Amino acid sequence: MEFHIALTSASPEPAVVQDALFDLDPTAVVDLDMSGQVLRVSAAMTAVDLAEVLRQLGWPVAVEQVVQLPSICCGGCSG
Repeated sequence: MEFHIALTSASPEPAVVQDALFDLDPTAVVDLDMSGQVLRVSAAMTAVDLAEVLRQLGWPVAVEQVVQLPSICCGGCSG
């Protein structure tokens, strides 16, 4: 799943978030969009799980702030 979260002044660095997600999904990728104002997370988890990880990092993000994008999976790999 891909998630977008608008940044706030208390936002952790993308690398810190990616490291924190490693236990839940070692293939997770975290970066910033081109504006630098939105944290993008690609990970196999729910918005609730992601919000909990961010809260553990000291960034209190409500589940409603985590925008889940529609899947771009073509289904070609049957996964």
